[in-house]
Amino acid sequence: MGKPKLLDLFCGAGGASMGYYRAGFEVEGVDIKPQPHYPFKFYQVDALEFPLEGYDAYHASPPCQRFSSSTLKINRNKHPDLVGVIRERLIGTRKHYVIENVYKAPLKATLMLCGSMFDLPIVRHRYFEISLPDLIFPPCTCNHKLKIARQGYAPKNKKEGWCITRSAARLEGAGEALGIDWMERDALQIAEAIPPAYTEYIGKYLIKFLANEAPTVREK
Repeated sequence: MGKPKLLDLFCGAGGASMGYYRAGFEVEGVDIKPQPHYPFKFYQVDALEFPLEGYDAYHASPPCQRFSSSTLKINRNKHPDLVGVIRERLIGTRKHYVIENVYKAPLKATLMLCGSMFDLPIVRHRYFEISLPDLIFPPCTCNHKLKIARQGYAPKNKKEGWCITRSAARLEGAGEALGIDWMERDALQIAEAIPPAYTEYIGKYLIKFLANEAPTVREK
């Protein structure tokens, strides 16, 4: 029996995809924009239109600008809210799924992960709606022992960590701190990327769960 297949919607340059790959999935990605650095099989197409048949699980990171604290209030309504739309598509597959976004996004039963939980020298909070039972994941909390450098600046020594903003993402070492060095200092992709450690953590539980249950889930 081969590896289970996971489809990463709104995949970007593949930060989330790499984590699922390391967890044991065969991964394919979909994004409406070209992704020359994406490390797996890639389809350039609208994630809301791509056919979902033939996969065992799904990840989606719809655009976060509508909910991000960095988006000006006057511009917020210019950005789409795709969380509910993609949720309905994924529920329709009757397979397990993960939706990732920022703090204020309308996610359900969220799991919050931070770089400090994985000994990464970064603080980057990301939130995940997961169709698995909540008890699958052991409780974990942030452990910000590192002094976090000011936004937009690289750490000056090993006692400081990264707070990766778009300006900091341009600096040498930012991609390495996140575990996404293949993005070649692309500031926008690094600023938006999910560290692979996050989805490797989720993926290891997901792949074990898939191996021990029927291939479908109840419609919600």
